[in-house]
Amino acid sequence: MECDYLLEMKNISKNYSGNQVLKDVELKVKPGEIHCLVGENGAGKSTLMNILFGMGVIHNTGGFEGEVYFEGEKVDVKSPKEAMQLGIGMVHQEFMLIPEFTITENIKLNREILKDNLVSRALGEKLKTVDFKRMNKDARKALDTLEINIDEWIKVAGLPVGHMQFIEIAREIDKQNVKLLVFDEPTAVLAESEAKNLLTAMKKIANSGIAILFITHRLDEVISIADNVTILRDGVRVCNKRAEETDVGELAELMVGRKIDIQNKQASKNISQEIILDIKNLYVDMPGERVKGIDLQIRKGEIFGIGGLAGQGKIGLANGIMGLYPSKGEVLYNGEELNLNDTKNTLKKGFAFVSENRKNVGLILDESIELNMIFTALNIKEQFLINLGLFKLKNFTKIKKYSMKRIKELDIRCTSSRQHVGRLSGGNQQKVCIARALTQEPDVLFVSEPTRGIDIGAKKLVLDLLLKLNEELGMTIIMTSSELAEVRSIADRIAIISEGKLAGILKPSDTNKKFGLLMSGIPLNKIMEEEA
Repeated sequence: MECDYLLEMKNISKNYSGNQVLKDVELKVKPGEIHCLVGENGAGKSTLMNILFGMGVIHNTGGFEGEVYFEGEKVDVKSPKEAMQLGIGMVHQEFMLIPEFTITENIKLNREILKDNLVSRALGEKLKTVDFKRMNKDARKALDTLEINIDEWIKVAGLPVGHMQFIEIAREIDKQNVKLLVFDEPTAVLAESEAKNLLTAMKKIANSGIAILFITHRLDEVISIADNVTILRDGVRVCNKRAEETDVGELAELMVGRKIDIQNKQASKNISQEIILDIKNLYVDMPGERVKGIDLQIRKGEIFGIGGLAGQGKIGLANGIMGLYPSKGEVLYNGEELNLNDTKNTLKKGFAFVSENRKNVGLILDESIELNMIFTALNIKEQFLINLGLFKLKNFTKIKKYSMKRIKELDIRCTSSRQHVGRLSGGNQQKVCIARALTQEPDVLFVSEPTRGIDIGAKKLVLDLLLKLNEELGMTIIMTSSELAEVRSIADRIAIISEGKLAGILKPSDTNKKFGLLMSGIPLNKIMEEEA
């Protein structure tokens, strides 16, 4: 049956226990089209995709209203397996990789290619062996499509998150029957150069006839790559637009229902010359983000930005100082040497850390929001406890009051403070990570990729919060981010890391050219010479 649309979702509605999360939503995607789906966290994007993939969370809670058509035929997808059989693939925001498997093994998982051997020819097909040569060839082809230069036979364990994202995508495009690919925030973990490579690869995939449903919070990407864009807000489709007929400003306003303006509020701030953190010849052995001898001085009360391309060491700096990866060198905190490779001691000294890896480092997924918020402060500083002499009990009243305050401040979309963190959207999980760090009332706050996977409205909220902590409490904030524009919007100074070393320190007002040249590895002194 011929049909103009590959996918049609008509009048989709869904509620959870009386809470309407989708109402009469429509979505139409043509073959070979790149269709962007945008909206704030909690707008209903994840629920819509759960319906498309037949996830248990939908069917175990009463199903949904509306109709789904694929290639012109009405379908009732009951499981992700059925979705894959139809030709629907998905690249998840959170990784689904097995660390101890090679890249090839992850790409070909459950689709292994087998070959005959002497035993199988005699005793039957069940004794065939894996044809690694052919599997490696297929994996290489998928990786080359994405223009990622990494050997297919190495293990996933220890790779940077950017590489892991490409492997997730390579696994989907390797499948033979794929007709529709859903990309859920695929560029959220990628540096700018990697994101450009991915967008180029997505265009190649679409040109081959495969439709792409692209969920992203990076609105500039929407304008650069999309054919059409659908905007959701509070479970309702606000509108569908041709990407060429709109712009970033309009999309942002449609998403959040108000104008969003992130701008530098620090321009006139007087920074103390007192050095709070003096880093000397720091080395960090973090796979994919190694630091190779950095000297850096952080002033008390400033917001210090750290930028650079993926794999160049920018992520390794905070992870090394916080003791999450082996490090050596000298770090002076208020003139006193910090014990490296001792996370507990560093936390006790007055540091806090929001990791770029919220799933494995930042959160306890099977526990409540409120426990996640107070966990570190409870164990390191013994806060939120009632002292009964020989015994200490959790002060649940205080925990509840505190968590509700943070939920309101950070606009965490949840059912209650006791909801398990693992059931939150990625953006809301990130907010819990930030709340957890703030509970420790640190003097120095390291934040790595604080707005990763968060919509534009929530980004403003998080960045404004960092500014408030800095201005009102005098907190020193060291922010590492792949979103250079965001770093420049709030930082006082920005260090660019290249090849594990400090390439230079710039002001937020410095030219895009300076930032770009430093990130490409050209030394600051050479840039200054050319400008002179």
